[in-house]
Amino acid sequence: MRPIIVAAALFATSPAFAQQTPPPPAATAPVSPPDAAAEAAFQARGQAFEGRVRQMGEEMGAAVVAAGPDRARRAADLDAIQARYQPEMDAFATDLEAFVLPQINALPADQQPEARAAMASAVAQLRGLPATLRAQVEQSADAPPASRP
Repeated sequence: MRPIIVAAALFATSPAFAQQTPPPPAATAPVSPPDAAAEAAFQARGQAFEGRVRQMGEEMGAAVVAAGPDRARRAADLDAIQARYQPEMDAFATDLEAFVLPQINALPADQQPEARAAMASAVAQLRGLPATLRAQVEQSADAPPASRP
């Protein structure tokens, strides 16, 4: 499996981006695959990352419920959760970029700019994931009860 497709699959299965972000286009030229062990290790890391994203969302939701109408407590609790998870999100984004960039570099020159742009977008979204989840949790908490699913 080409790493750009691996990256797209990771983003497509991420709860925060499943409905928001289209995956980057698949490369049309043959690209030599990464070492099978490296690819398997990265896929395992991606699955663990997805679990951490779910856990972060659950913690944020629980913090909102626990804070009730106390917006100062809610903000402080969400700040702490966001700060705790941000280094993991940044590290995974950096690792993803390092894993996929050699494959992008192996693409024909005319395909590289689009692939680089897709990767830059994906990395930025991963780095922004704690803030994105926080905004979603706060928006849901602030929505009137009749509009909640």
